[in-house]
Amino acid sequence: MSEHIKLNQEDGVLEITFARPDKKNALSNAMYDAARVALEDAQTDRAIRVVLFSAEGSAFTAGNDMGEFANFASGQAGELQALPFIQALAQAEKPVVAAVPGLAVGVGMTMLLHCDLVYVAETAKLSAPFVNLGLVPEAASSLLLPARIGHVRAFAVFALGESISGVEAVILGLANKILPQDQVLPAARAAAQALARKPAGSLVSTKKMMRDAAALLARIDQENAVFAERLKSEEAREALRAFLERRPPDFSKFES
Repeated sequence: MSEHIKLNQEDGVLEITFARPDKKNALSNAMYDAARVALEDAQTDRAIRVVLFSAEGSAFTAGNDMGEFANFASGQAGELQALPFIQALAQAEKPVVAAVPGLAVGVGMTMLLHCDLVYVAETAKLSAPFVNLGLVPEAASSLLLPARIGHVRAFAVFALGESISGVEAVILGLANKILPQDQVLPAARAAAQALARKPAGSLVSTKKMMRDAAALLARIDQENAVFAERLKSEEAREALRAFLERRPPDFSKFES
């Protein structure tokens, strides 16, 4: 387990909290693994009927821990645990709720596409700037985001790195409600508790019919293969070096 993942189970709801506020809840390998284990265990625990993702501080998550990510890209570390976490999300049969108090970057945004109810703060800012890092989208977002908000808006999010505000997230159908930051978690908890009081079998069956898990997993595998290839590219290495050196990247020396 990770000290930066907190778990609390109450009244049929398992709350999984990203608890690394000093780093904007950037997800380390240990955090991915702990969240995955909790999510998978929830699927077989009859006492858990709903999973709620929350976060400490003013950010949901800044995405991957970039220091660790750079080590994976350079071959100095083992396997990144983001993929098993994403696969667990795609296969989750019980309802998943998210409380987003602010920044949600990369997987912080794409994981919301797998959540069944999403509550965001007025200050929320969702972004998935994969191309800026020389990479490609993940978590089946190359399938789910265009289907949700249209090709041109999704392409702008991925390719231009444009962010989506809390207000836009609701308008575009990425979130249920926009609320003052201090009301986001209470609203998400209330929704999760309301779901926990519903007939569990009916909820699971309804979710299964609304989502094609096999198609999502197939797209995740496809994305992962390209992502892994891109992670070894000179473009990705330049992007990660520039990020860590706090300078603009220079892609002009690389051929298309």
